[in-house]
Order: sequence, then structure tokens, then C-alpha cells
Amino acid sequence: MKNVAFLLPTGANIASLETARQGFLVANEYLAAQGRPPGFSVRTLAATREVRLDDGRITVQADAVLDEAGAVDICIAPPLLGSVSDVVLNNRALIEWLARHHRGGGEVASLCMGAALLAAGGLLDGQEAVVHWAAQGMYAQLFPEVQWVSDRVVMAGEGIYTSGGAFSAAHLVLHLIERYADRDTAIWCAKYFQLDWSRQSQLPFAVFMGQKAHADQAVRAVQEYIEGRYTEKITVEALADRHAMGRRTLERRFRQATGNSIVEYVQRVRVEAAKKRLENSRKSVSEVMYEVGYNDTKAFRDIFSKYCGMSPVGYRERYQ
Repeated sequence: MKNVAFLLPTGANIASLETARQGFLVANEYLAAQGRPPGFSVRTLAATREVRLDDGRITVQADAVLDEAGAVDICIAPPLLGSVSDVVLNNRALIEWLARHHRGGGEVASLCMGAALLAAGGLLDGQEAVVHWAAQGMYAQLFPEVQWVSDRVVMAGEGIYTSGGAFSAAHLVLHLIERYADRDTAIWCAKYFQLDWSRQSQLPFAVFMGQKAHADQAVRAVQEYIEGRYTEKITVEALADRHAMGRRTLERRFRQATGNSIVEYVQRVRVEAAKKRLENSRKSVSEVMYEVGYNDTKAFRDIFSKYCGMSPVGYRERYQ
């Protein structure tokens, strides 16, 4: 039996935590129905016996406090609500315990924004880790030692598991059930909770909102120019001339501020515009392609798939 401990930090998203906790309990029910012993002992673990959540609206009694944790095979950090910086500041004891647990050979996992607790403890330094697509830019600023990605649902390695999306984090629970119990149990749980077992990417759900959480006003001006004229032919040389910068200087500053090259940024703006048209109009894929600045069908399909994880036709079928 694996000892699973769900952390209860102040700032936890209790709804998502409880959904994930139920996943392990349902796995136990399935195993019992097969005449097998339970696969998981599931507890909540906190710095104090009582934790107030959701601005005091909810009070949760932890099953154990840190000093009484006992045997823990894997510790899971739940999704977070509110200011990530405040959550980190308010949960130092819990973060330090989590780091010690991992240094002692224990496994750790994070559900969506809960990755901040792992990152604050230094567990993710120098590694790739998954976070929700909407938080990738913010997490890159708060925890620059981590290589944050948002094109996957689950990432596993070296006893550390991360996942993206509060509800998508259920896929991490399925991954752990499969790892610790077996595939049949995990597939049954996927069917029970009506989860798409095959989904491996966040890309079909991501919305590109521009990466403007930086202080470089010249780069911001370039971004706004691109967003206003993405249907036109845009070259780096023309942008550099327009904004009175050398090409190399502009490219360096742009990547440093946004995390994308200029070419990537133009592509992402165009794909986001194409997605909106596919969602809200009856225009053909070819018409949409021309409207957002492309005239090569294969190039458009490849770039769309790169940033969206599916073809333009597949996207229209899902979201129109």
C-alpha cells in the first residue's frame, strides 16, 4: 500500500484537492471489488491541525500535522488560489518539510499551480516542469531557475511529477494510480470520472494573450505593432528600422522580455486570430488562412498544429 499525503497549505484550492483525493479512494473501491487489498492510504497533511481556506469561508481539519506525518511515499501539492507569492510566504514550514521529504527519497507531485510549492523549495531548479498555460509567464518570472512548459498535461521524472490545469491534474492522479496499482485500475477510474485517457497536451485549451508582464516599453511597442498588423508581411528588419534598433538588439531584447522570438510571436498572434475565426464564423479554413496572413496551406496547418496541438479542421470541429 502506498502512503499518499495531500498537503493543505493556506491558499489551497480545496475543490480541486478533493477531486484528486477522491481519485485514489475510488481506485481503492475498484480494487476491493476485485477482491484485492486497497492500494492507497490517503491523508491530508498541514502545518496546523486546522486550516482556513477561501478567505475563511471553509475550515478543514487536517488528518495529520507535519510533526506527526509518519510514513509518506508521495506528497501531493494541490492547486492554489490567490497570490502565489503570498502562498509561498505563508507556507514556509510546509515548503521546508516538502523539500526534506524529497531529499529523504520521498516522491512529490504538484497539481497545476501547486508547482509553486515545489519550486519554492528548490525541487524543480534546473528542470522542466508543467504548469497551467495561463500561469507560465508568471511562474517564469517568480521561479526563473525552472524551465516551465505548458504544452503537456503531465511530466514525470526523478520522483517528481507536475501537471497543468486544475481539472487536468486528474490526469496526474490517473498516472500515479497506474504507476502504483495497475493500468486496469487507472483506466477504470478514467471511465468512472469520464476523463479522456488519451489527452497528453494542454495546447488545444491554451489562449495566447501576449506576454506583456515586463518593463521593456520598446518591446511592448513592437508587440502592439505586430498585434495590430499581423495580417501583413512583417519582417524583423522592418521592425528594427521602425523602432530604431539594431536587428540583433531587438531580437535579444524581445526574447528576453517575452520568451519568444519575433517570428514565434507573429505566428502565435496569427494562430490565436485563426482560432477565433474558426470558433465564430463559417468561413472555410482556406479563407481563415488568408485572413490571418498565410497563403501556404501546409505552412498554416503545420504552424497551427504546433501551437494548438491539432489541425485547423479538428479545432473547428471541437469548438465551433
